[in-house]
Amino acid sequence: MDERYDVVVVGGGAAGLGGALALARARRRVLVVDAGAPRNAPAGHVHNYLGRESMPPAELLAVGREEVAGYGGEVTTGSVTGAERVDGGFRVHLAEGRAVDARRLLVTTGLTDELPDVPGVRELWGSDVLHCPYCHGWEVRDRPIGVLGGPLGVYASLLWRQWSADVTLFRHTGPAPSEEEQEQLTARGVTVVEGEVTALETSGGRLSGVRLASGEVVAREALVVAPRFSANSAVLRSLGLETAELEMHGTVVGSYVPAEPTGATAVPGVWVAGNVTTLQAQVIGAVAAGLNAAGQINADLIAEDTRLAVAALREDGHAPHGEHDWEQQYRSHPQLWSGRPNAPLVEHAEALEPGAALDVGCGEGADAIWLAARGWRVTAVDLSPTALERAAGHAAAAGADVAARIDWRLADVTSGAPHARTYDLVTSHFLHLRGEQRRELFARLATAVAPGGTLLLVGHHPKDLESGASRPHQPDMFFTAEEVAASLEPGEWDVLVAEARPRPAHAHEGNVATVHDAVLVARRHR
Repeated sequence: MDERYDVVVVGGGAAGLGGALALARARRRVLVVDAGAPRNAPAGHVHNYLGRESMPPAELLAVGREEVAGYGGEVTTGSVTGAERVDGGFRVHLAEGRAVDARRLLVTTGLTDELPDVPGVRELWGSDVLHCPYCHGWEVRDRPIGVLGGPLGVYASLLWRQWSADVTLFRHTGPAPSEEEQEQLTARGVTVVEGEVTALETSGGRLSGVRLASGEVVAREALVVAPRFSANSAVLRSLGLETAELEMHGTVVGSYVPAEPTGATAVPGVWVAGNVTTLQAQVIGAVAAGLNAAGQINADLIAEDTRLAVAALREDGHAPHGEHDWEQQYRSHPQLWSGRPNAPLVEHAEALEPGAALDVGCGEGADAIWLAARGWRVTAVDLSPTALERAAGHAAAAGADVAARIDWRLADVTSGAPHARTYDLVTSHFLHLRGEQRRELFARLATAVAPGGTLLLVGHHPKDLESGASRPHQPDMFFTAEEVAASLEPGEWDVLVAEARPRPAHAHEGNVATVHDAVLVARRHR
């Protein structure tokens, strides 16, 4: 996992995955942390979800995770123990001791059903013990249904009467129906049975009857109970958010985390969606709520990105350098790159004898750190102070010996020239420069390679303009390795590799496209 994200989604159920999908499609760096214990796991199927009717819950979530990953989002199994504010964002603590940072949080941790303490209820929960007629009523239609009495016993009995003419209200510990309520029950053919329920009877693993304290067993094939719905709010409490009680027909039925219709909570930067804030939400509603919150989160991030860009512009006192302001890009995102070294560097530098290396456009430092860890003395250059600050931090985390072998330098690589014939390896990956400016830079980089040294240049190939992958629509920024090879001094170089190297990448619509990297590897004669 990357350590920093635009959004961390806590909870990978329907709401969390719905929000994560929208955010990933908005090109945000998203991590979903899911404990792997969905509330609807005991249920056999999801209902009232247009286009997904009767799909098993586990299958729906598996499809959702694949869709999120298809757009570059990450989903990991784990528990979140808490979160705290840090540097204008949040640090999210995972149970295994790790922590990740996020600019925004979307909490979709759902709720816990607190079931009546009657033997057999928990064992049959989600199969023959039910609570929602819109979720399960069709499946038990016309069968003998019991309702476990409580404050909402009469209401539940009249509701479930829509699905079966054989409904029995077991008063249990609930109040006796009023005269008006009894009249309604009688009119609808609902039988009221007195006495406390002590256990559920089963046959072949299915409900067969309801046992009363008198010993009588009333045959039933489904039992309706009214759980208390308690929001899973531990993560939110760690940020100072408390729950409120929800009343229904004058009875407290559970707790929820208050939020605006957008999902925004009282803590700036924290959104909620799904059952943690809307106790009655079904799966399709939870997905919609996640999508709604994701749109609001992305809008909030866009506003912040814009504020940072304006602040950078005012601080610099002039327009951003070039056609892409990398400093603004780094400052607007907690982390831009994966933290892994570029594959062509690993492939072609693995067997080289360590010496002096120049990494041009080093970004957040993954290539330079990889080289230093293998004994290279690295000069790493970038024009973004933020990128270099992060890179130095990553190097320090890799160890003092690694950090000591890297010289981080703030410089505009398009001006000035490195010392000639100095470096055993000169490498640069994916610099976004236009034609003449790029050609001049590559010539200076070639001059910097020592006798016997290696030049490794990688960039976007012109074929990518037709691939559908996310690329700048500026053809002059693309080049071929053959063009660079032809520019090298004749008789001075052995060109080891000059090719368009294919690799998979995500296209605009989330499909996997084949893109091509222009890869040049050349060795200067001794």
